[in-house]
Amino acid sequence: MFKKRFLAMFTASVMMLTLLAGCGGKDAGTSGGTDKAAGNGKENVEISLWLTPQWKGVYGASEENADYDSFFKAAADKFAKQYDKYNVKVNVQVIAGDQRDELLNVNLNGGTPPDIFFESVFAMGDFAHRGALVPLNDIIDDESKKDIAQNYWDNVTFGDNIYFYPFSHNPGTLAYNADMFKAAGLEKFVGGDTEIKTWTLSEYEEILDGLKNNLEAKYPGARPMALYGLNNQGDTWNLAYLRMFGNKFFDDEGNIVVDDANGVKAAEWLKKIYTGGYTNPGAESVSSNDANAMFQNQKLAISFTNAVLYNNAKADMESGKAPKFDIRLANIPSESGDPLSFTYVVGSNVFNTGNEKRTEVAKDFVKFYSTDPELVKASKNSIPVRSSVAEELKGEFPLFAAYDANSKYLFNFTGNVPGYSQLRQVLYPELQAIYIGEKDPAQAIKDYQTQGNTVIQKAKESSTVYK
Repeated sequence: MFKKRFLAMFTASVMMLTLLAGCGGKDAGTSGGTDKAAGNGKENVEISLWLTPQWKGVYGASEENADYDSFFKAAADKFAKQYDKYNVKVNVQVIAGDQRDELLNVNLNGGTPPDIFFESVFAMGDFAHRGALVPLNDIIDDESKKDIAQNYWDNVTFGDNIYFYPFSHNPGTLAYNADMFKAAGLEKFVGGDTEIKTWTLSEYEEILDGLKNNLEAKYPGARPMALYGLNNQGDTWNLAYLRMFGNKFFDDEGNIVVDDANGVKAAEWLKKIYTGGYTNPGAESVSSNDANAMFQNQKLAISFTNAVLYNNAKADMESGKAPKFDIRLANIPSESGDPLSFTYVVGSNVFNTGNEKRTEVAKDFVKFYSTDPELVKASKNSIPVRSSVAEELKGEFPLFAAYDANSKYLFNFTGNVPGYSQLRQVLYPELQAIYIGEKDPAQAIKDYQTQGNTVIQKAKESSTVYK
């Protein structure tokens, strides 16, 4: 009797161990494995998502325990509950912006890149050229293509492939002090407080004249417009100014073509307003931060801004950190009358980890939080790329409608060319040479094009996009 009972117990134990071994498999780690805990028969797949600090909270900083990783943790939880392919765990890590490139390069060299990175395309474009990213064409649906304006898709397309899923953006415009305009008798050029005003180039020059000749009484020492060239910071506005007379800047092969009559005319215009006293003095040694401070202290009537800087300026006024004035927005004018605008698109890319299951899950997760009707509303923390979100939230954020309408004027300032980060080091020395009189504008533009195309050509040799 005892032997029979022991035999039965032994047999049951063996069967249980066999069953556990079959269900447990290996530990999931980051490469996936068989589910051990849930007993649902699905494999475990663990992926990583990195981001630089963007906004706190799921939808806003006022939420309890709001932090920079809140949105992606909430999105991962929602995704895991409805995902039927695998049991998914998403490890979210916030990376300091000044450590981003170093950490990515170390991990890429070691074969351990993150599966997903949420960041500005401007900062991440070179990784597409390096072949470090996988295309996302297959997760972009027609509805999203219609809801997100084509100019945003142009910003995230390298060659024939889309490498970033747009989520939000940070548009660049001009900012102006409406109080200074009124003091100079320029009321007719002031737009609405929820409008991005468009001026023709001739109107803009009339504004600069009016400000120069009529500000001194109320704003001693103030100048009409910000101009800077100390370094590469804020250089996107300088790139816009060089397009003011119709130069397209890059050709279809990604080469700089600014050295034509229109490009030279733009450089001559910058020299003219500088030597004519329409800008702050010493532009060659003034940084964008310096210019922004002068604008906030009402020493400049017109300056550069983006959505983040604009909101920060208004917050500084409310807190008493800066003088209070009526700040409004305008497009960069052009000779044709069609204004110039640009933006920094923020979204997700997927790194090529070499693990098919992780790549599959990463792409599915990116699509999920980039299209989920509720999660995409978190783009209100910047500016939504989706027209549907801008329309839904325009009552709460009136400028969303203005930014959305402005999307038709966007140009792709990087051209998505390889080596863009190195290319940024080439422009400002040439601008400095113009401002100090070391070179005439035509020579400076010619030298910029020659040096810039050398940078691009060298980068093309290693770019997978151009192969």
